[in-house]
Amino acid sequence: MRNVIEDYKLPIIGGIIGLLIGVSIVSFGFFKTLFVLILVGIGLGIGYYIQQVRMFNR
Repeated sequence: MRNVIEDYKLPIIGGIIGLLIGVSIVSFGFFKTLFVLILVGIGLGIGYYIQQVRMFNR
C-alpha cells in the first residue's frame, strides 16, 4: 500500500484538490470559489517571493 501511495503521490493530491474544488463550487458557487482560488494564488505568490528574498531569515 505504501508503494502505491509513493508511486501515485501527485495524482492522489490532484484528485483531492479536484474533489475540494468540486465540493466548493457546488456548495458556494462558481464565482465565490474562483475568488477564493485567486486569493490562494496571490497568497502562494507572496509566500514564495518572501521565501526567495529571505525576508524573515535571520
